Amino acid sequence: MSVTEQLLTGRRAGAAAVECSLDLKRSSTSVELGADSWRWRGEHYPYPAKCKDRTVYHWTGGEFEPVARYSSSLIKLVPTDWGPPTFEIDGIKMLPTAQVSPYDDAERKVRLIQPRGKVVLDTCGGLGYFAAWCLEGGAQRILSYEKNPDVIWLRSLNPWSPPIDERLALTHGDVTAGIVALPDDCVDAVLHDPPRFGIAGELYSQGFYDQIGRVLKRRGRLFHYTGTPNKLGSGRDLPNEVTNRLRSTGFSVEKNGDGLLAVKQ
Repeated sequence: MSVTEQLLTGRRAGAAAVECSLDLKRSSTSVELGADSWRWRGEHYPYPAKCKDRTVYHWTGGEFEPVARYSSSLIKLVPTDWGPPTFEIDGIKMLPTAQVSPYDDAERKVRLIQPRGKVVLDTCGGLGYFAAWCLEGGAQRILSYEKNPDVIWLRSLNPWSPPIDERLALTHGDVTAGIVALPDDCVDAVLHDPPRFGIAGELYSQGFYDQIGRVLKRRGRLFHYTGTPNKLGSGRDLPNEVTNRLRSTGFSVEKNGDGLLAVKQ
């Protein structure tokens, strides 16, 4: 049941208050119910007239509006049954949600690079779930890049995205340019979760992998999300292509879930 449904159901039942989550299941709080508005932390808010499916809303000071923007493409936060949202760009879901929470999925992948005490390069920051688990896992510092300003805006409204602090450096910029400016052997581990190949082929190129190999210390770990593209439909085996390129750069590579775990030799 959505928060709106909980509020309206409580009002119809004559309840004075309901217990619900206003931050996508990150916490629970008590909301007071009135005839024309509901009250939280001393402020009154209108009951939403109608909410669209698969849409997260935020309070703008005058009304509730979808957490969505359209500039060159439509980008929006999308709720999940798990709590932590995913996001979509032109209707394409950017994080897995069918079998697992996107937040828990990020935890599993971050564990593979063993972040404690390490400097981690997070190439495509997205909603920051990798960075959140690196912080939780005791990383020394995370160097995170995000090219899309609208994604950074989504992060600012997503309660599951980590705050920027002295350990998390979020750069609004293209990692293909940013990585060139980094010194050799400056990071201990890399998390690489690029958009699909058709959108960002440069992030699957031999040149980019050579740059990762240059900045990553010896025996450093890389987790590379590849997904499981349809080989029959596309005519290509992307994980195998990536494996060959990484081996050319000097990595040992093995498949792991929906990606590749590589170690610099």
